[in-house]
Amino acid sequence: MKKNKVTIREVAKEAGVSVATVSRFLNNNSYISEDKEKKIQEVMDRLDYKPNEIARGLAKQKSNTIALIIPDLTNPFFPDLVTAIEQVAKLNGYSLILVNSHEDDLQDAQLWKSFRSRYIDGFILASFQVNEEVLKGLEGSKIPFVRVDRAVNFDSSNSIGVDNYHGAKMAVEHLIEIGCKKIAHISGPKSFSPSIDRVRGYLDTIRRLDKHELILLEGDFSLESGMQLTAKLMKEHQHVDGIFLANDLMALGSLKALKTLNINVPKDVAVIGFDGIKLTEIVEPEITTIEQPIYNIGAAATDKLIRLIENDFEDIPNFDLNVRLIKRESTLGFPQKNK
Repeated sequence: MKKNKVTIREVAKEAGVSVATVSRFLNNNSYISEDKEKKIQEVMDRLDYKPNEIARGLAKQKSNTIALIIPDLTNPFFPDLVTAIEQVAKLNGYSLILVNSHEDDLQDAQLWKSFRSRYIDGFILASFQVNEEVLKGLEGSKIPFVRVDRAVNFDSSNSIGVDNYHGAKMAVEHLIEIGCKKIAHISGPKSFSPSIDRVRGYLDTIRRLDKHELILLEGDFSLESGMQLTAKLMKEHQHVDGIFLANDLMALGSLKALKTLNINVPKDVAVIGFDGIKLTEIVEPEITTIEQPIYNIGAAATDKLIRLIENDFEDIPNFDLNVRLIKRESTLGFPQKNK
């Protein structure tokens, strides 16, 4: 037979206090004598009373919940990010909800009102261009937020990201080092800050060289665009021997397109991506990449957000947010590397 759930009224009666006193004890929002606190806690333990967290959240207008807003749950960049956010949130007494939402949805004022009505304490915004309409919604919600990934704006103190410019330079310099003579870049959308910085890194590195052609195509970070633009690239620039793609998903698409065209990687064309997702290790050949510390980005963003929520800015931990070049067969097998 199922045991009936203990109510706050039963706790109050057993402890010899009012329901209001138990409520104040649970929400820690008023003075209660030490004797009453001990008595209420003893009764709660003995009766195995579990407070209704939803009701407590409504009373305090706080739910200890963080929302992570992303546009595509299937993107393999996000699992490590989500894992980090969830772990750090849990350690600090917060739960995480995922909101799979397109950029157009973020411009809807009703979305931000719904966050407020659910007493979401803060959110992490990833993979969106934060335009004027979105900023208006953010300011209207009055909910703390942190930007990561494509939503980053380094002019803002609430952004957590990496040095995309430096990472792009590392990628192109590696292709030059192994002997590539005609290097192309397939970028992400030009509206995103990381895309812009990676394009700058490519252009600045190539322009330092004599007689190197600038070959730049704009993708959308999807595997499909990597495939389509690589096919277009090889049709229009047959002598390309090095391709730097703005993320690993597009690099995977590029690898597939080159195989379809019977172009050997890395003997004919060297390929390098950006992100460091696990899929780059399980394809043939394994793909060289600029690895982001994805877990650390998520952990740093969550720690910063919780500090914004709780107005706590002391003892801020250091997270290693440096990118690094991971050399694999898609570039190391290039035949001119020793010339």
